[in-house]
Amino acid sequence: MTENAARRAAELKLMIFDVDGILTDGRLYISEHGEAMKAFHVHDGHGLKMLQECGIGVGILSSRSSAIVSRRAAELGIDLVVQGAADKGAAFARILDQRGLAAGAAGFMGDDLVDLPVLTRCGFAATVPEAPSAVRNRAHYVSAVGGGRGAARDVCEFVLRAQGRLEAAVARHLS
Repeated sequence: MTENAARRAAELKLMIFDVDGILTDGRLYISEHGEAMKAFHVHDGHGLKMLQECGIGVGILSSRSSAIVSRRAAELGIDLVVQGAADKGAAFARILDQRGLAAGAAGFMGDDLVDLPVLTRCGFAATVPEAPSAVRNRAHYVSAVGGGRGAARDVCEFVLRAQGRLEAAVARHLS
């Protein structure tokens, strides 16, 4: 799996992430007033920034809609944010068309059955260990780290390593 995954990751120009279960642990905290809260891991956020700094586009594709996600994306400088996507496959196709990319140049990290239309079409499919077997079995890379606990960072570093850019990304913090 790793050799094929690395070969695929080396071709990426864009990496897209699901939110619930990937950038968060998948739990939704809802107050009695209907306010939702999500917890994001700072390591994941820094991994997304590392991709951007190395010239790899970053996007968010979620079937849910949340002002919290919009705020987090803005903090990270992510302008490709698609929320409320009932059909993620169609949304992915629109993203590719808008960006002028072939599917092989785009990766996706998702964790559930609704993510399969993208995971099975993209060039590099990644997931988390707690994803259902139908998802894990179709992924090119399964992080050893759980969703919302650094899994996105793990995938970001995998992509950067595959492209020979990880050491340069780390070196930016040494001077």
